Amino acid sequence: MPAHIQNSSHETECETLRSTERRRLAALVGGKVEEAMSLHRSDFQLITPVGMALSREQYLGAISAGVLKYHAWDPAQIEVRLSESVAILRYRSSMEVTFGSHHVPRTDYWHTDFYERANGTWQVVWSQATEVRNIG
Repeated sequence: MPAHIQNSSHETECETLRSTERRRLAALVGGKVEEAMSLHRSDFQLITPVGMALSREQYLGAISAGVLKYHAWDPAQIEVRLSESVAILRYRSSMEVTFGSHHVPRTDYWHTDFYERANGTWQVVWSQATEVRNIG
């Protein structure tokens, strides 16, 4: 296959992943748990900024129960590293969230998400968020 076609196909797939991640974030912010479920693999795991490990059921269950509520999640440019059936996405975002009675005002985070493709569909497998802190 000519290089320009490979590059075009690669960039198209990267854009598909960016779109999938934006759709996932919109579902999480909107509390659309059924839609979010289809974008997270059954063995999904989130590592939160405070170091908690949550399974897909724990994470989406907390959103469904109203224990975890995203008020805003605005990603900046999403970088993609792509192989045939795996991809890593990394981006910075501005996010506001309430967990239980603890409200976290709008704060910046770095996100790293590991996706796998199965049967032509991309799903997130691992996700990790790190709070950006200004030191000094």
